[in-house]
Amino acid sequence: MSQQTVDDTATTPEFVGDHDIDPTTLDIIENTLENTRYEMDRVLETTAISPVIREQSDQFPLIADAQGRMVMGQFGSAIETIIDNASFGWDDLEEGDVVATNDPYMCAGAMSHTPDMLLLRPLFYEGERVGFSSQWGNLMDVGGKVPGSMPVKATTVFEEGMRLPPVKLYKGGDLDEELLETFTHNTRLPDHAEADIKALAAGTAAAEERVHELCDRFGRETYEEGCDAILDRTRDGMIDLINEFVPEGERYTFEDYVDDDGMGNGPIKLHLEIYREGDTVYLDWEGTDEQVPGTVNFLLNEKMFKMFTGVFLIMAFDPLLTFNDGYYDLFEVNLPSGTVIQPEFPAPLGNRLPMMSRQFDVLQATFSKLIDGFSVAGSYGTSPNFVYAGTDSEGNQFQMLEILYGGIPARPGADGLDGHSWWPLFRTVPAEYQEAYYPLTIDEYSTREDTGGAGQFRGGHGITKVYTFEEDGAITFQDDRAHTYPWGVDGGDHGQTSEKRIIRADGTEETLPSKVENVAVEAGDKLVFSTAGGGGMGDPLERDPETVAQEVRRGLVTEHQAREDYGVVVEDGAVDADATERRRGEIRDSRDELQEFDYGPLPDDETLAAQIAEERREFNNR
Repeated sequence: MSQQTVDDTATTPEFVGDHDIDPTTLDIIENTLENTRYEMDRVLETTAISPVIREQSDQFPLIADAQGRMVMGQFGSAIETIIDNASFGWDDLEEGDVVATNDPYMCAGAMSHTPDMLLLRPLFYEGERVGFSSQWGNLMDVGGKVPGSMPVKATTVFEEGMRLPPVKLYKGGDLDEELLETFTHNTRLPDHAEADIKALAAGTAAAEERVHELCDRFGRETYEEGCDAILDRTRDGMIDLINEFVPEGERYTFEDYVDDDGMGNGPIKLHLEIYREGDTVYLDWEGTDEQVPGTVNFLLNEKMFKMFTGVFLIMAFDPLLTFNDGYYDLFEVNLPSGTVIQPEFPAPLGNRLPMMSRQFDVLQATFSKLIDGFSVAGSYGTSPNFVYAGTDSEGNQFQMLEILYGGIPARPGADGLDGHSWWPLFRTVPAEYQEAYYPLTIDEYSTREDTGGAGQFRGGHGITKVYTFEEDGAITFQDDRAHTYPWGVDGGDHGQTSEKRIIRADGTEETLPSKVENVAVEAGDKLVFSTAGGGGMGDPLERDPETVAQEVRRGLVTEHQAREDYGVVVEDGAVDADATERRRGEIRDSRDELQEFDYGPLPDDETLAAQIAEERREFNNR
């Protein structure tokens, strides 16, 4: 299959349409709002004190119009749902108000677990509401049964920390100190929570200032017209993408699995069907498994999923097109109630990231079937969270929270990224930061060789991070892809699975499941945290031998994998051309027909379920 590649020369079309605004003014407004989005992040990162925000950038800004539609941002808007679930209405919003909530069920899952705190500021100009700015970020702790507020063994959301319904944290510009103190009092890190929440408010204030400047420059009516035009321009661009790349009339499905819920239940199936009628794309999750007792349930917001779908098409085929709420009417979504992507209250949601990431995999795989010449492989399958907490020998409490990364899948024309986040703007916490503020040493942070699936375009490799604990404490983490493999596509090989080991101070070793809660560690113990790779794409024998040899020299691919998977014979770091030609001929003559999808050596569902249940029993009885 020939591979469709991104057109780097694609440009956002000049657009005026029925709007009474000239193209230059429209571009100035759009680019100012885009820059403001990044300014909001910068204000937050330099004001917050928690490393998960300050160092890793786990936050998502947006700027919306007066109706609550996201004009510029990252994660889609839930403003309408938030206001509808508040004790006040749209007409009760005043200048200087800032609404706060961290309850996923009160925003239909737009932020998807209790550590995510969202602040929403209505924007007024000369007494008229002209929009909203919003920002949410991952707090270090909001209470609950375990440090970090992401338990593995919770069976209800009540065990996952304090939930704040939509309330006015600031009223007319005045902070409700008692409300903030009540919330932070229920966290293990009240100073962090207070500072980060105020930093989120500062981020929304930065957007308010820039919107005021635009209204000063062009007038309120022109600014509002510009927001409408930006939304309509994106909608028109999405119609073009749908008609060009999504064929009409045929239905395509794909299934993939989250390993387990951390309580012995799994594998957990996600099933998606996609088809197009006219300008509308239909996405149906019927056939997805029912919600599970553990915390991997993902309350998938319908608008957010529409945003994810549009972003896939935009980033694949026209990355200069702004994604926003303008195209949502072009997608019809069925999210069956009571499933793992639409669980019913009070289902736990704390470790929803395997399910969130897997729906990305399933979405892009279904599109890989649907769109001729465009394929994407499977990913490392989550955003692993790791928490180390305790009380040191001087009586001081400590709590570290970190997000780790893995192999991004191969895609048309390029390898997957090694050790990267699903979210493009996330970063790694520097080892120096962790060692300076927490009682541990980072012994290794490296790329896992041979973990990305072989292919004409290689899957991204996972990472290995080794921690030595300097104080007694407990660790909690969630990961995935320990039992299921990141699939390869169009002849590419599957990626490798994740692994976790504790090496005790006395030298004994213990293998851990991918999801554990409050495992005791002592000073001198080591944790070896290894994440999964991404799937490869295309025939590995079509990969440039010199590229393979270069990766051998860099320690990304072993000589064994180069020979067995790529058919490249590397001697002393250089390609043996004659031996490579012979080896590739041997592989071609002996191998079976290339697979459209390579899922790895998986047993049947019943056997895999038994393996997962037994692993959990053995761990619980250790």
